[in-house]
Amino acid sequence: MDRVTDAAAGFVVADLVAAINANRAYLSEIDGAIGDGDHGINMSKGFTAAGVKLAASPGGLRHGLSVLGETLLDGVGGSMGPLYGGFFGAMADALAGREAVDAAAFSAMLAAGLSTIQDLGSAKVGDKTLLDALVPAREAFDAAVVGKRSFAQALEAMTAAADRGRDSTRDLVARVGRASRLGERSRGVLDAGATSCALILGTMAASLRRALGGGAA
Repeated sequence: MDRVTDAAAGFVVADLVAAINANRAYLSEIDGAIGDGDHGINMSKGFTAAGVKLAASPGGLRHGLSVLGETLLDGVGGSMGPLYGGFFGAMADALAGREAVDAAAFSAMLAAGLSTIQDLGSAKVGDKTLLDALVPAREAFDAAVVGKRSFAQALEAMTAAADRGRDSTRDLVARVGRASRLGERSRGVLDAGATSCALILGTMAASLRRALGGGAA
C-alpha cells in the first residue's frame, strides 16, 4: 500500500499534538538559549487547543490540518503562529479534491506549506530558521519520489534530511528574527523553529509510514 485515505488519516494531527506536548519543555529550553524561551509553551498551547476542537469535531487529515492551521493563526503569539498556521492551512488546501494521501499529494502539501512560509518572510536557508529543516526535507522527499522510491521511503528520506537541517543550525549565525540581534553569540545552539519543524515533519512521516504498513514497497 502506497497511499492512505484522507478520511482515515486524521490521527496524524492527533499525533502532532501529542509530539509537541511531549517536547514542550525541550523546545522552550532550546529557545531560551537565544530567544524568549517560550517556543514550546506557545506551540503546546496552540496544538492543545486544536486537539480539543478536533476531539469535539473529528475528521480526516485535511480537516485536521485546517483546524490546526486556523487555531495556530488565532492563538499563538510571535512569528510562529502565522508561520505554522499558514503552513498547515496551505497543506490542508493542497489536499482539496484528493481522497487519499500518496507521494504526489504529500509533495504538493510540502510545496504549498513551504511557499506560504516563504511568502510571509524574507528568510532563506542558512539564516538559522525553520527553513533550514523544511527546505532540505522537501528536496529530499521529492528526490526520493523522482528516484522511484516508495512513499514510505520518501518519508524516511524527508525525516533524515529534516534532522540534518535542524542539526546544521547549531553552527549558524541567526540572520533574521530576535536572535539576529545576538550576532555571533547565536552560534552554538540549535534553532528552536528548525527543531520544531523537524519534529513536526518526523512525526507526520512516522504516522503515515505506520498507516502505510511501515515500509518499503
